[in-house]
Amino acid sequence: MMTPPVKSGPRYNNMIQSDKVRVIDHEGENLGVMYTRQAIEQAAEVGLDLVEVSPNADPPVCKFLDVGKYRYEAQKKANAARKTQKTQEIKEIKMRPNIDDHDYDTKMRNVVRFIEDGDKVKVTLRFRGRELSHQQLGMDLLRRVQQDVEEIAKIEAYPRMEGRQMLMVLSPK
Repeated sequence: MMTPPVKSGPRYNNMIQSDKVRVIDHEGENLGVMYTRQAIEQAAEVGLDLVEVSPNADPPVCKFLDVGKYRYEAQKKANAARKTQKTQEIKEIKMRPNIDDHDYDTKMRNVVRFIEDGDKVKVTLRFRGRELSHQQLGMDLLRRVQQDVEEIAKIEAYPRMEGRQMLMVLSPK
């Protein structure tokens, strides 16, 4: 036995399960509450479908619309919203505790650029050999990063050690 396919989108005409509905005609006028059968017949007289636009209301609100056109408009609206949304990426900047000033400035320019583009930045500080016993130098460096970007970014994850590296995550304000 096969199950019928699940219909997506609004319910219309005979799919409306409520006995009574509040009806709005094709010109936007409120026709009041009426039986669903009667509303479907009135919509058919005008050459349109009865479409449930607010199913959670009591009684549900239905409009006289062309279902195909309504679905098409909703799909276009969803595509436009998807096109304009910005996904936030996590960019990673790797440093060493004894980084030189010029290298630091170059990395900070990248951090600022990433944050201004709306991305999160994960600052990773790698310790090698004896550097691991001087973790305070790493904390000082991450504090310096934090102070340099405090106008444009906030700390999402405070500096913490993970094995041989220290991590901090910054996100745009």
